[in-house]
Amino acid sequence: MNTIFITGTGTDVGKTVAAAIVTEALEADYWKPVQAGFDEGTDSIFVQSIISNKKTIIHPETYKLKLPASPHIAARQEGIKISLDEIYADYLKIVHGQRPIVNKDPADTTHRSPLTIHNLIIEGAGGLMVPLNENEFVLDLIKKLNAKVILVSRNYLGSINHSLLTASVCTANNIDVLGWIFNDQYMNYEQEIVQWSGYPKIASLPFSTKINPAFIKEQACIIKHSLL
Repeated sequence: MNTIFITGTGTDVGKTVAAAIVTEALEADYWKPVQAGFDEGTDSIFVQSIISNKKTIIHPETYKLKLPASPHIAARQEGIKISLDEIYADYLKIVHGQRPIVNKDPADTTHRSPLTIHNLIIEGAGGLMVPLNENEFVLDLIKKLNAKVILVSRNYLGSINHSLLTASVCTANNIDVLGWIFNDQYMNYEQEIVQWSGYPKIASLPFSTKINPAFIKEQACIIKHSLL
């Protein structure tokens, strides 16, 4: 099984849409271990609503926190401390087919053999240096899971700086980066980010006001070859 961690240059850069497209392209499983804020629904629910293939399983969060804030603050608000060991324990249960799975039919809580899990897409919270507790960051979770990483960058004023800072952290920590997924169309400087970071481009997602199953499936077909 390949574990691919989707992280970004910051919040609201399109990680969830990118994760959904990668999930659809690989017919992979999806897991967001830490969800902070869910008044308008969770990312897991959103991904489930726009995935078309029948093989993807959405795995439940390890931590689902009410406050839409940095995870360590949202957890503190509820008297919880996020534990990387607890997340890792759930990861092992997923890998070994020992964790209940969430299907479109809520009554179905069957388990599935790990032999049928070819790829697991994990979506992080915010960027690499988002704190999960007082001492550990999303970066530390990636290391603990020994996951490959896809970086999501949205094209906006300032994204070159944010993208290269993110790439620098990955390089300094020997993170196995598969490449970039760029999102939106502010200006065309994607190739420069690729050149300066040393990480290849996997895809460039067009701006769309309709993020629906048809859009996800279309983009998944476009990037599937690059991912494989």
